[in-house]
Amino acid sequence: MSTTAVPALDKTFQILDLITDSAQPLTAAHIAKELGLPRSSTHNILQSLLTKHVIYKDADSRFHLGSYLMYWAGKYEQQQGVIQLFKDLIVQYPVLLQHTVTLSKLDLGEVVFLACHEAPAPLGFTFRAGVRVPAVFSATGKAMLSTFSMDNIKSIYATGFPAPITQHGVDNFDDLANELSAIHESRISLDDGQLRDGMYCLGTYIRNASGIAIAGMAVSFLQGEYEIRREEVSTVLIELAEQIEQRLGLIAAH
Repeated sequence: MSTTAVPALDKTFQILDLITDSAQPLTAAHIAKELGLPRSSTHNILQSLLTKHVIYKDADSRFHLGSYLMYWAGKYEQQQGVIQLFKDLIVQYPVLLQHTVTLSKLDLGEVVFLACHEAPAPLGFTFRAGVRVPAVFSATGKAMLSTFSMDNIKSIYATGFPAPITQHGVDNFDDLANELSAIHESRISLDDGQLRDGMYCLGTYIRNASGIAIAGMAVSFLQGEYEIRREEVSTVLIELAEQIEQRLGLIAAH
């Protein structure tokens, strides 16, 4: 029985699970028979998986798991490594522990929250893991986007620039480019009430050896608190990001 709105996806996972669980590589005919699937659809799915190197076929036309899975596994391991380091290292920074600090990744033009250290005083905005917001309005999103070219960013938002959430939200690529240019100079991004009126966030990125962001972090404040704390917090946030990069082996230690 289909468990999603995309039956072909269910069949794909059934096939991958069967290949994974089998002690021996399997032929297309065996896979179709074992799962009770039509041979034609089984063949089509196997061909698609072969094209992406998710599986490979040996000289006896039997299927094995392919090398592309290592790419997924590596990304997952890296992401989990970032989350654990964020949790382990943030306790070394008392300045940050006074505030709400979030860890995020970029996904299809949106920011997805991975982890959060909650401030003692609530901010009125939910930073629960898995919550998604448009990257162009969030501090972590802007920080991560700053490591991409504008052509790349425009391709991410090929269907149109996201509609602002508040009256403060950037609403065009030229203004976004100006914000991103400032981030290049300081490594610090700003959400000045673009996600929620009265909430200010300072962000930075965690980048790989190629200079592309793999994650972002942000500290959230009420507006008055931001004015007082921004310089101190910006310095410490960058220190934490650089320490995570070094511990992950993404950049060389200074």
